Amino acid sequence: MVTRALENVDPEVQDPHHLEDSGIEAIASEEEDLDAVPARYEIVSYPADFTLEGIVSKHRKNLITVPGFQRKYVWRLPQASKLIESFLLGLPVPPVFLYTDPTDNSLQVIDGQQRILSLRYFFDGYFGPAENGRRTVFALSGLNEKSPYINVTYEQLRQTDEASYNALNDAVLRAFVVKQLNPNDNTSIFHIFERLNTGGTQLVSQEIRNCVYHGSFNSLLHELNRLPSWCDVLGKTAEDKRQRDIELILRFLALLHEQTAYEKPMKEFLSRFMGHHRNDSDAPLKAFRVIFSETSDAVLNHLGRKPFHIRAGLNAAVFDSVYCAFGANLNRIPPDIAVRYKSLANDETYLRLVSSHTTDKDVVSERLKIARNRLFSE
Repeated sequence: MVTRALENVDPEVQDPHHLEDSGIEAIASEEEDLDAVPARYEIVSYPADFTLEGIVSKHRKNLITVPGFQRKYVWRLPQASKLIESFLLGLPVPPVFLYTDPTDNSLQVIDGQQRILSLRYFFDGYFGPAENGRRTVFALSGLNEKSPYINVTYEQLRQTDEASYNALNDAVLRAFVVKQLNPNDNTSIFHIFERLNTGGTQLVSQEIRNCVYHGSFNSLLHELNRLPSWCDVLGKTAEDKRQRDIELILRFLALLHEQTAYEKPMKEFLSRFMGHHRNDSDAPLKAFRVIFSETSDAVLNHLGRKPFHIRAGLNAAVFDSVYCAFGANLNRIPPDIAVRYKSLANDETYLRLVSSHTTDKDVVSERLKIARNRLFSE
């Protein structure tokens, strides 16, 4: 671990010992990047009324999908029951928001997953996903004791109350469907999800990418995050619940392969890269796997565990510059690389570049250049 005196640390690092829960050092410019204003989009949105039978059918066929992310179905049986009863009684229900995936025109749920999953569960007859191989029968509960629908299942409605059964199937759930027309990069879904997601804890950037850019590349990032050498470099024993460790892997791959295309904000750059490679084939995925694995092995072998904790937590700017330098020079690592790195980590110019304005285009370019030259020049 490289350490140095803190007397001249840039004031942007307001508290050099302050860590996020992920163990990553909090730097003001990195935090400000997360709040960057998005580009102007050309988007069309329109209301669409789906019958409940139709929306459940589309969900079964994966034409309407709830993007895969860490949140689980959290409604309790009485909540879901009252939703079903609202439809049976003809009461209004809040609309859902869906995003058109340009790759296959399927619809991704941006807001409303609890409502859609509740409908699916009731129509299937079981409440919630299976636990230990067992599922709970979905009989409406928690309703007023005089409700004609208390303890009723979907199948019982079909057998004993044809009018209510048909009314439920034909009831309408309004959706607002959103489609991005320009620019042709599908990044607006990131911002829409960020603003419309109404879950308990606000999602952070990589959690949102995990939702909206699920695919073969996202699966690879999760696979790489479990590499033993990477875990030693991070100094972690468990995966970060907010996926900041996965975001670091994405940051390395994006800067290594598309540094010349980098534009601020960093979060937009990473989203574009992930969206572009979302459904990569085996060949590019293999190339990403090899370069990240070999770079992680080389960094661990030459710099040891937790080499990027130059103050307290891992510094993301030190990480991306050194990892990119290693990744581009794996076949010519000098024998004194550890000494060179120690010198780099104490260089005043470099320390400014990893402490202040760390997502500015010129700062990103300069720190990657300095790390590459100081570590691998002849």
